[in-house]
Amino acid sequence: MLRKNLLTALLAQLSVGLYAQTYITNVTVADVEKQKLVPNQTVIISGELITKIQPAKTKIPTNAVVIDGTGKYLLPGLTDAHIHFFQNGGLYTRPDAINLQNKKPYAKEIELAHQTMEDKLRRYLQNGITSVIDVGATYSFLKQRAIFKDAAYAPAVYMTGPLLTTYEPKVYENLKDEEPFSLVKTVDDGIKMLQQQLTYQPDFIKIWYIAGADGLGVEQSARKNQPIIKAIIDEAHRHNLKVAVHATERITAQLAVESGADFLVHNVDDELVNDAFVQLLKKNKTILCPTLVVSGGYGNTFGQKLIMDDHELRYADPFQLGSLLDLKHLPDTALINRYKHWTNQPEQEARAKATYKISLQNLKKLSDGGVIIATGTDAGNIGTLHATSYLNELMAMRQSGMSNWQIIQASTINGAKVLGKENEFGTITAGKKANLVLLNANPLDSLANLTKIYKVINRGVVFDPDTLVAETPVALVQRQLNAYNFRNIASFLEPYADDVELYNFPGQLDMKGKEKMREVYSTMFDKTPGLHCELVNRIVQGNVVIDKERVHFNGKMIEAVAIYQVENNKIRKVYFIE
Repeated sequence: MLRKNLLTALLAQLSVGLYAQTYITNVTVADVEKQKLVPNQTVIISGELITKIQPAKTKIPTNAVVIDGTGKYLLPGLTDAHIHFFQNGGLYTRPDAINLQNKKPYAKEIELAHQTMEDKLRRYLQNGITSVIDVGATYSFLKQRAIFKDAAYAPAVYMTGPLLTTYEPKVYENLKDEEPFSLVKTVDDGIKMLQQQLTYQPDFIKIWYIAGADGLGVEQSARKNQPIIKAIIDEAHRHNLKVAVHATERITAQLAVESGADFLVHNVDDELVNDAFVQLLKKNKTILCPTLVVSGGYGNTFGQKLIMDDHELRYADPFQLGSLLDLKHLPDTALINRYKHWTNQPEQEARAKATYKISLQNLKKLSDGGVIIATGTDAGNIGTLHATSYLNELMAMRQSGMSNWQIIQASTINGAKVLGKENEFGTITAGKKANLVLLNANPLDSLANLTKIYKVINRGVVFDPDTLVAETPVALVQRQLNAYNFRNIASFLEPYADDVELYNFPGQLDMKGKEKMREVYSTMFDKTPGLHCELVNRIVQGNVVIDKERVHFNGKMIEAVAIYQVENNKIRKVYFIE
């Protein structure tokens, strides 16, 4: 027995030596729990784990991979604690919010959601997000997540099954494994439907606690349904599963927490919370995810007043982003004008601003009161794009008065706490998973520096962020089209080669070089009211993309064809046919 134990120990030592260790040297480490930066450290990674953090002067084995962290900042990987894979973030993803199925059937949208799940995961990792929590999925997505379980390019995915709900929109009924809701009318319904989810091994359970849809007042409706909510929570806890609850009113949030909810996935936005509410959440150790920007995504899309920054124009799914502007040209003008008019009415705008202000004030009060806050975007909803909306959420949290350190905690260790996994990830600690993001600038100076990523490390594997999502000719062309429609000259020029050539078909050179383009298109963007380019049709053949376009401006319209030729991941030549 002694000889066997010695052999086992020797083999264990040899196996550690066989791993290619990674040393991040001379780096400033963010201690998110103590809220301090620790300079001049060496972080050692073996396999999937952080094995040691020590002062910079360290003897490095000759076979180690070395990353020079001089002037850089190492953070735990970020967590988005509220996303939905069954939603794509574009205009057609929520037919219960705006029904455009005559343009794109919902079945096609769901098919696209499955096809692009890997792309979404890669974009999350590209943005330094190493864990995502899908707070409301479907049985089909619970099955699909297994594909990515061991993929180094994919963040860790934690997922519920369908939302157990007291109200279900008609459009989602009878979708079988694609149905994101399970309508619960009685306590027995709730227990039965939860038990059905267990065979799919969800990581936790989600309740959509909707009050008032039954025709009763909000509080009366909430209290009527509380026994169902409590029964579901009790049954979930009996199976060692935590429970997330959608509750945006103070009364539904209060009753959910009193019933044992572990995670509130939205903030209270109908009234200012009092000290008793804060103490209730703190006493019950309930975690709150504010999701501040998601409502604005709907309002700005329907009101046709979207603004996209350079980060989203560059790194978001360009096709979903582009779809958000389709309301400017879709033929159902009566429907579109009705949405635009309602959204932009002064009374509605005032309500939206008041609700947002309440959310900000409540977040500050809850955070200062010691409630655990976790960052989440509700990505996938209309106007809240996967991965890139994370920075917008952080900026909104900062607007509430939370400090940068508090927000970084909410985005790292608190995200791990949502599922009780703070001993596995969320801090830079020996023995935890090597899920890390190495930044070129200090995030305490500006949260925008969280996008200045030098390397992402996921499960011990080191990635250059720009290699995670493959560049394609069609994506380049779509990006420049999006930026054109947002009149963003920097993002418009980004996909073009410095020596780009623009021709009038077949061969008359009209313009050469990015700087000439900057001069001409800047003037166009500034002086052309109502400028909007509608994509009518597209052909992709290798490195050539042919777009049939309809350009709207000054109440006029012209039709044209643009032929884009891509070389070395940049648009090198364009031929215009009018």
